[in-house]
Amino acid sequence: MIEYVNEKSKLEEYEMPGFFVGWPNPPSEMTFRKMLNKSQYIWLAIENNKVVGFINAISDETLAAYIPLLEVLPEYKGQGIGSKLVEQMFESLSGHYMIDIVCDDDVVPFYNRFDMYNANGMIIRNYNRQSGIE
Repeated sequence: MIEYVNEKSKLEEYEMPGFFVGWPNPPSEMTFRKMLNKSQYIWLAIENNKVVGFINAISDETLAAYIPLLEVLPEYKGQGIGSKLVEQMFESLSGHYMIDIVCDDDVVPFYNRFDMYNANGMIIRNYNRQSGIE
């Protein structure tokens, strides 16, 4: 059974294997844990002490929040875990004026289901730094 938690204090207790599928230079587990610890908001999908999905948000805790990552392990996709993580995060961020996500075109329909709409955005991607700052 999948459990949804948003407590960073328990992060060290969980196994976190197999994320960042397809990334040519993925973050290490240590960098992944650091990223989650430094996010203002997180939600984790846990099964048998293993993280099977996560979402994080960075916020000014006044008006704006940005959701940089939502990921579900490949073998758990199609079970509604990503949708539940988004719902939990949107509830956590419900007092914010703006919630922004930058995503690839193939997942736009997924986010449209949550009353999100397309907007223009500009990004920089330093792929040689994709593994993060350790």
